[in-house]
Amino acid sequence: MNGILVYKIMSENRGKSLIESIKDKGKSMEAEMSFFDHLEVLRWHLIRSAVAIVVFTGLAFSYYDFIFDQVIMGPKNPQFWTYRMMCSLSERFNLGPDFCITDIPFNIINTDMAGQFTLQLNSSLLIGLILGFPYLLFEIWRFVKPGLNPNEKNSASGFVFWASLLFIIGILFGYYIIAPLSINFLANYTVSDIIQNQITIDSYLSSVATLTLGAGITFELPMVIFILSKLGIMTPEFMRSTRRYAVVIILIIAAIVTPTPDILTMITVSLPLFLLYEISIMISARIDRKRKKEIGLRY
Repeated sequence: MNGILVYKIMSENRGKSLIESIKDKGKSMEAEMSFFDHLEVLRWHLIRSAVAIVVFTGLAFSYYDFIFDQVIMGPKNPQFWTYRMMCSLSERFNLGPDFCITDIPFNIINTDMAGQFTLQLNSSLLIGLILGFPYLLFEIWRFVKPGLNPNEKNSASGFVFWASLLFIIGILFGYYIIAPLSINFLANYTVSDIIQNQITIDSYLSSVATLTLGAGITFELPMVIFILSKLGIMTPEFMRSTRRYAVVIILIIAAIVTPTPDILTMITVSLPLFLLYEISIMISARIDRKRKKEIGLRY
């Protein structure tokens, strides 16, 4: 009789452990399905972003004559808006002949059989990426938004607008200020008069694209500081303590890209970067005050 009772108890325990293991397995499978569901949602967000970029790339490819002559080759043309404004300022404030740029002394060449075809493809894709960047941010925001609490949603509600605006301003600043000044400086920099500048189209496009996109990404600094401050990684105290190092770095960058050593050109390049850094400090300080206030209310 005792043996039968022990057997029943052991059977019940085995049944319970089996049921519990099945439940645990079901929970793990549910979690795995949830993870894969998130991957599927992310995949469709990325697919829609890629489609938008492809559409803009196709439009750029279709209107490539205008894009190449007026946009890509703009900083090479002495009649470019930046150079005309510099000549106008030179005449008005008597800044000297070096400030007025009337010639970009180098020739554009192609050395590859398929160079011009790949140039059209690469530059069209670059234009498509720039134009589709705001939509890419929108799709990323749509993916992240459901996982945020109401307070986080409210505080980050303007993320797409401000990130897109800063990116566009940075692209314009890089294209109209940094790219032409850098191209003029590099074109006029000579080691010897016997060396003639024959620049390949790939090198020229790479320089313009790097400087323009680099400025667009750099102008995202306030958004990066916003995210890092939200995560508690960046603090206003740290940014204020490193301000002097940031000033030196900004001045070095401005000195490299400006064609002449005059103070006006350096200020033109460095002032927006100074403003970005100070705006980033204010954003970090505002988030830090809100965090301390929430902690005070909690305790």
